[in-house]
Amino acid sequence: MSQIMESAGISLLYGLVGFTVMAVGFVALDLVTPGKLVHVVWTERNRGAAVLLAGQTLAIGLVIDQAIRASESEQGLGLGLLSTLLYGLAGVAVMTLVSVVVGLLTPGRLGEAVLDDQGDRPHPAAWVQAAMYLGTAFMVGAAVS
Repeated sequence: MSQIMESAGISLLYGLVGFTVMAVGFVALDLVTPGKLVHVVWTERNRGAAVLLAGQTLAIGLVIDQAIRASESEQGLGLGLLSTLLYGLAGVAVMTLVSVVVGLLTPGRLGEAVLDDQGDRPHPAAWVQAAMYLGTAFMVGAAVS
């Protein structure tokens, strides 16, 4: 029973690290998209913003998954948690950089295009941006594993 409790505690700690990285990712996404993301998604019900946020959340989850698998936990829980945090934050940084660079290379302002819902459909740029987050997560995940 004590091993189950210890494993549950470790899972909780890694979950808190993952949640922290997701929160940082949310703030980073909020900084590179027009408007306040909470308001745009939950109040305005903008589908493009929701697609973008969902893609980024999945992408961060993929990076955290690989970061936990590659963590330095055999050298102690503290180092495992720290390496997971750093790998996760690196993933958020790379995803944000990719978003900014793609925004510079596309016509108009990518953030505005992503949030430009066409009636009941998100702009295609929202799907592309979400897929870029996922693609970046696979690259970062492979690098840390």
